[in-house]
Amino acid sequence: MPNISICENGIYLEVEITESRDVRLLHLSPFPLNVQELDSEDARRKFRIVEIQVTGMDQDDHHGAKYTGTLPGNRLKYVCHTDRHNEYGRKLEIVLEDEGLLVTVHYQMFNDIPVLRSWTEITNSANTPIGLEYVSSFALTGIAKEGSSSWEAKSRLHVAHNTWHGELQWRNNTLPELGLTRANASSLKRLSYSTSGTWSSEGLLPMGCFENVERGTALFWQIEHNGSWHWEISDMANHLYLQLSGPTENENHWWKSIGPGETFVSVPVAVGIVEGAFEQAIGELTRYRRATRRPNVDNVQLPVIFNDYMNCLFADPTTEKILPLVDAAAEAGCEYYCIDAGWYADGEWWDEVGLWQPSQTRFPGGLKEVTDYIRFKGMVPGLWLELEVMGVHCPLADTVGDDWFFMRHGKRVIDHGRYQMDFRNQEVVKHADEVIDRLVKEYGVGYIKMDYNINAGIGTEVKADSFGDGLLQHNRAYLQWVDRVFERYPDLVIENCASGGMRMDYALLSRHSIQSSSDQTDYRKYAAIVAAAPTAITPEQCAVWSYPLRDGSEEEVIFNLVNCMLMRVHQSGHLAEISPNRFALIREGLDYYKSIRKDLAGGLPYWPLGLPSYGDSWLCLGLRCGDKSYLAIWRLESTEDTIELPIHFLAGLDADVRCSYPQRQDCAWKWNPEGGVLTVTLPSMNCARLFELQ
Repeated sequence: MPNISICENGIYLEVEITESRDVRLLHLSPFPLNVQELDSEDARRKFRIVEIQVTGMDQDDHHGAKYTGTLPGNRLKYVCHTDRHNEYGRKLEIVLEDEGLLVTVHYQMFNDIPVLRSWTEITNSANTPIGLEYVSSFALTGIAKEGSSSWEAKSRLHVAHNTWHGELQWRNNTLPELGLTRANASSLKRLSYSTSGTWSSEGLLPMGCFENVERGTALFWQIEHNGSWHWEISDMANHLYLQLSGPTENENHWWKSIGPGETFVSVPVAVGIVEGAFEQAIGELTRYRRATRRPNVDNVQLPVIFNDYMNCLFADPTTEKILPLVDAAAEAGCEYYCIDAGWYADGEWWDEVGLWQPSQTRFPGGLKEVTDYIRFKGMVPGLWLELEVMGVHCPLADTVGDDWFFMRHGKRVIDHGRYQMDFRNQEVVKHADEVIDRLVKEYGVGYIKMDYNINAGIGTEVKADSFGDGLLQHNRAYLQWVDRVFERYPDLVIENCASGGMRMDYALLSRHSIQSSSDQTDYRKYAAIVAAAPTAITPEQCAVWSYPLRDGSEEEVIFNLVNCMLMRVHQSGHLAEISPNRFALIREGLDYYKSIRKDLAGGLPYWPLGLPSYGDSWLCLGLRCGDKSYLAIWRLESTEDTIELPIHFLAGLDADVRCSYPQRQDCAWKWNPEGGVLTVTLPSMNCARLFELQ
């Protein structure tokens, strides 16, 4: 049998097919395969290209909770493969079989980007149903085989922890620090990371990175799913493996029966590998994200958005309160005005949402009077929605069937006073479409902040083989609904929000042009989130709040603007009530942002001080945009007023450096071309500046 050897976009991929038709993924690397790095035949047969566990079959391994030695995954045989090119790049499909199953492993590559998208397709060719407990979307053994030292010594794992008000907290550790060491040829210990429910990034982001620090490579991945997911790393046959998947039975209450002739397709994942470290990995992942998302003008023009929620109206809008803010937002240079939550209720509304009709009490002259005024002032009007939920006291909730909602054990699922709506139900879809159509056609809405503030848990039992199966079906139905909305309204901007960043995944972000980064209300704490944000979201999709206080200082205004200047501006705050000198700093910042935003849409991130952590006294984030580079610098609770920033890619060059925002000479800097070091002095604690380097 011929092996499959591919070198594409800087990735070497080797698939071995034995005489017995066993299929092994031996190699994925920026370097060619060195056969001396592979062990015996007994070890190589563990390099499975896919793992599948079917109910009623053995798991042929001393595995503990690991997904190794799965059956029929461990005995699948080669049938054929295709290797062709399509509009994205090279596409490899490998077909395997076992009694009653036909399995296709898909690897979609992308021109000039060292990333592939992987998923698994399973068709039941038997005469009886087959129950699936686990299906890998990507499996790779030998992720640390290159180099001479032990995998304990050369491995670093990067994991992104994520919580409300505290998103994007990356940590990197050696595997022994996380509890994984070589106890035998294969241990029972695994490093397992998983999220269950409708918040795909609650607790953890669906991504990670593994560095081989001896060989100088970084393997990175993201799971492109808006629901439950799982990944794990462990050792087997003296090698480390990585497996990525959507929901599983053990971790996520997912089990799927596929009948004769039926097909199941796993959740897609993106996997890449580079010569370099974490920063280079994120750069390539950024390029991949741009290449695979829905094309839209919003990510080219990067308009400035005013939203009246954060540190402003806080979900208490009225005509009287909004109109002065509209005037101030227009004067500051904002291009969209989004009315946030509360516009649909006279008073308390949390557990009554669902009808989405404007409050006549809040808007005596009608909501259209306000949206027309926003348009008159030269801005596009927007509204907040939370269409996937219905409050338990919404009048509609008692008139519709239970099949509108998630159900478990015969009861409607309730979380935080809301029911979760099931987008497999066509009546639910009709209801959601009617709301969108009404807001766009009657009120001229061009921006929707689509929020989502509950976690509906492991799924629903309605028309499902398991709770997790119902959730997966709903997740996919919701994505199909979003696709149809954009087909009807291609210029409509829909922000993806889930209590800030609780649903940051590229199932949704391949469709939505903008993502809420956080609900953090303290601009100083926000800086650490901002500095890490490009790891999870392209800068031009990442909405960051700028919310100056009514009576704050000038440094507070500047800090707020620097927070958002390299991404998407979500301006807020009581702009109609702040002092003229502070308002002038806002106008200056937004004018400057408009002058550079064309560069940001193609920028790649870098971190002169490394990734941020809460409690750091200095933070720094840069964007490389062709020949020009931008650098946001924050001094927090540091008693030292000066910091040295290594800018390695400019070493040896006489770079032109200037403080570009604000335009005043109250900080100092010095460029050392020999060492490639920028030394910056900032005037006080809790201040920030933006620099240009060229």
